[in-house]
Amino acid sequence: MNRGRATRHPTEADVWRVLAEIPDPEIPVVSLVDLGVIRDVAVTDGRVRVEFTPTFLGCPALDVMRDRMAEKIAELGAEPQIDVVLDDSWSTDLITPAGREKLRQAGFAPPAPRAVGGPQLVQLQRASRCPYCGSTETRLENIFGPTPCRSLRYCASCRQPYEQFKTI
Repeated sequence: MNRGRATRHPTEADVWRVLAEIPDPEIPVVSLVDLGVIRDVAVTDGRVRVEFTPTFLGCPALDVMRDRMAEKIAELGAEPQIDVVLDDSWSTDLITPAGREKLRQAGFAPPAPRAVGGPQLVQLQRASRCPYCGSTETRLENIFGPTPCRSLRYCASCRQPYEQFKTI
């Protein structure tokens, strides 16, 4: 017990900083903040409420993300409340510019911005820019990648296969 000493509660900025340190469990080159899954942070009297929306409803990493956020907030000395928001779907447009660049540097083609009216299958057919050489001489190899949000592509210029994030 800290008698006579004031306890410093974390600020909203402190919480955003520690959340930005948590890597996505499936693609660790980007943080949960980079990925855009953190919707809101509220700090009140030592209690921190975080609202987040997983990339898709059946995300197998949901519990891992929630537990990691709670751990980081507890390390700040606050009581965590992690709320999963399912009534507002996640979109690839929420990936930050820094997150898009981190994806590209790691060999992933970032998703294109969503078209008005939502993504369509034809968007996957369009050439994407190769994350290795920058060429647009690319083709879709398989619409199904290792996760539901990625597809497999091939670059004819540098002859590298790569994954592209689907526009969601």
